[in-house]
Amino acid sequence: MITLTLLYMQAQSKGIIAAMGMVRACMPVPLPALPAAAHSTGAAEKKPSRGGLRVLVLGGTGRVGWSTATALSKLRPDLRILIGGRNREKGKSLASKLGKRSEFVQVDIHDPSMLEAALYGADLVVHAAGPFQREDKCTVLEAAISTKTPYIDVCDDADYSWRAKGFHEQAKASGVPAIITAGICPGVSNVMAAELVHAARREKASEPERLRFFYYIAGSGGVGPTTLASSFLLLGEDVIVYNKGKERKLKPYSGSLNIDFGKGVGKKDVYLLNLPEVKSTFKILSVPTVSARFGSDPFFWNWGMHTFATFLPTESLRDKNKVLKLVELVDPIVRTIDVIAGECVAMRVVLEHSNGQNSVGLFTHEKLSVSVGYAVAAFILTIIEGNTQPGVWFPEEPEGIASEARNLLLKRATQGATNFVMNK
Repeated sequence: MITLTLLYMQAQSKGIIAAMGMVRACMPVPLPALPAAAHSTGAAEKKPSRGGLRVLVLGGTGRVGWSTATALSKLRPDLRILIGGRNREKGKSLASKLGKRSEFVQVDIHDPSMLEAALYGADLVVHAAGPFQREDKCTVLEAAISTKTPYIDVCDDADYSWRAKGFHEQAKASGVPAIITAGICPGVSNVMAAELVHAARREKASEPERLRFFYYIAGSGGVGPTTLASSFLLLGEDVIVYNKGKERKLKPYSGSLNIDFGKGVGKKDVYLLNLPEVKSTFKILSVPTVSARFGSDPFFWNWGMHTFATFLPTESLRDKNKVLKLVELVDPIVRTIDVIAGECVAMRVVLEHSNGQNSVGLFTHEKLSVSVGYAVAAFILTIIEGNTQPGVWFPEEPEGIASEARNLLLKRATQGATNFVMNK
């Protein structure tokens, strides 16, 4: 707890903890038409251009957005990748690293006219400009539907994801396919869960009874201040879990379990968090008992998170501006911890059956900052290749990702993984 005390003292000296109560672009360009496969889903035609398909990554100068752009350029070098953000100097520098087929687009997602102009210049938009917590409007999704631009986001907030899901009929009417919560966790973990559930039901020997998501990240995973802010903001939310079909609310960072994440990681402590895949898999996959837990290294980070969730006023943890100020303060220290702890990410998805048997999916990658890019890129290609339908979909919905395309998505999303096992 020495490190936490130092953080507290440093924050107090700058007046930030006191304020919190303590806590956790662009010129329009012509558009190429989508491939024929995408047209078959009902996606609206766009004005064709000579440059090939254009993918706009909003938040492209951040770690998640840049990781996505990098992975996508490797998986599909024929695509034109637009790095969307507010920092022109940084954006142009990053775009130049991807080569001549990439360019920077200056855009502020809170400026409606600038945002729509950017989307008119894209064939698909990726919303990676989080954090999504405490956002009361789905600005980018609404603009995507208005401009008939296929959409993907990396949302990790339950309230925001269901707000986005509320635009399903509008997206369907406009012929716009959209996949929400399409990162690594949630995202790939949802697809893993769907595969486990569908496999169990195909065998017809038993019925799925309990689904549990377990996540581990070393340090912050190297993915930057946005993810750090999301983690703190989640401490201000009650944890929704389902037990035998009934919704329950529990305290964040409670319910500690020691979980084995397999070779290279071993056993780690994990704690309850309010993550969107719990509600979505409960409703979509019809598993009566669902929960999600998360843990990190080094060990004092978990102590700190538990302390924040237990003793700090909920109002402080829900104040986005104050949390972002705290993140600015502690981010350099977290970056130092990342050097020591590494950036590993591990997921264990466990499905318990009515006959007492379990089926398990395991995933491990040495760098979360790399793996999240391949995960998002895999979802992008799912839409581009026409393996979805118009509407707003969670990753586990069959209309969002055709059943025959899920294995390909998992193959792309797990590139570079040190461990990936399904149905163990």
